[in-house]
Amino acid sequence: MTDYKALAKNILDEVGGPENISNMTHCATRLRLTLKDPSKANDDKIRDMDGVANVVNKAGQYQVLIGTEVPKVYDEFEELVNNNGQAQVATSNEKSGSIITNIFSAISAIFAPLLPALAGSGILRGLTILAVQLGWLSESSGTYAILNAAAMSVFYFLPVLLAFTSGRRFGASPYLSALIGAALLHPDFIALLGNQGNGATTSFMGIPVVLMNYNSTVVPIILSIWAFSYLYKFLDKHIPETLKLVIIPLISLVVMIPLTVIVIGPIGVYGGEGIANIVNWLIERSSVLTGIVVGGGWSVLVSFGIHWAVNPIMINNVSTYGFDYIVPFTFACNFAVIGTTIGVIFKARNKKLKGFALTGLITVALSAIIEPTLFGLLVKNKKLFLAQIIGGAVGGAYLGLMKVVTNAFVFGSVTTFPAFVTENSSNFIQAMIGLLISLVVSAILGYIFTNKDDQLA
Repeated sequence: MTDYKALAKNILDEVGGPENISNMTHCATRLRLTLKDPSKANDDKIRDMDGVANVVNKAGQYQVLIGTEVPKVYDEFEELVNNNGQAQVATSNEKSGSIITNIFSAISAIFAPLLPALAGSGILRGLTILAVQLGWLSESSGTYAILNAAAMSVFYFLPVLLAFTSGRRFGASPYLSALIGAALLHPDFIALLGNQGNGATTSFMGIPVVLMNYNSTVVPIILSIWAFSYLYKFLDKHIPETLKLVIIPLISLVVMIPLTVIVIGPIGVYGGEGIANIVNWLIERSSVLTGIVVGGGWSVLVSFGIHWAVNPIMINNVSTYGFDYIVPFTFACNFAVIGTTIGVIFKARNKKLKGFALTGLITVALSAIIEPTLFGLLVKNKKLFLAQIIGGAVGGAYLGLMKVVTNAFVFGSVTTFPAFVTENSSNFIQAMIGLLISLVVSAILGYIFTNKDDQLA
């Protein structure tokens, strides 16, 4: 069993100690640090630690790949850093690093805590749809209503959840932030939409308000809490301590909720829809080319740790439209990784290499985590990396051609297959064919590109 505190301490020691850290956060698999002086970090020693799969220093971030246990390591790491007698290192320091670094850091910090809920809800939704299609469950039954509520609540209340994580990321009260998100979903506010929906109008103290339905939206609440963080910090700095308990919440709610529904919300809704429409338009225009690019290039994005920039688009599509075209392409990438490991297993003689490939196969198939295999095997052998890219591109092209979608934002593995279950019964079959193509093509190429005497580097 991994000693998370010891691992966190060892990493901290080898990156130059608390005084060398200006920002820290984590995503689903990586500890992401902004170091004042990256040259102080000992990559080799960190990479050799038990519990660490690899180290990547890209886009202004020092990324320590740990895997799904990274939240536990991060908790210990954060405690060690901030209880070391140094000035506290904020997880929301927006001025450390470049703009691009801060954007990626913010996206990962906001969405990473919600990924388990999104994935689990998506799988439950797929299983519920499957049960209806098989005749095991009636859509008019109480069982269906309860299961559907369990599966869809995370999407309906996404503004509240994102408000909380955004508040933590931007340095505002996460609880007041959640209240701002909840106000947008209050029945009295929803009732103002009437039968017209988005675009209906009302007024606030004589100011015209264009109303929007904010359930399942992503962009508006993130923009709102980002703006709120500046107000919150100003109030926290200037209001006397004896009055903070009442005055800060009062001013925050009175200012931010009207500001959100009058200005920020509509901009966020139309902006988010605009981005999603552009991406979906490109997919519709050339779904095969998109499948080739994303299916083949997703592992490259993952290797640089910048795939988080695309994840919000997929989440927005699912929450807004109920499906997404991009997620299947990421499945193609993952199954190409599996295929490549199969090729290595059948060709290589070295037991250590075969064992590592087998471990990678099982890890990806069950948990969708490709980083250990990506950095431990593919990046070190460019031909195998090419095999995976080609397999992902070919499978992605087929998925794009057949317009395969998922009903949820999930990571691609065998356990997340229910995400392909939709009202269109052929969608699941076409998905399985596309993923099989990815696996077979990369397995054949992996076998060809593997030398029998290859060793695990």
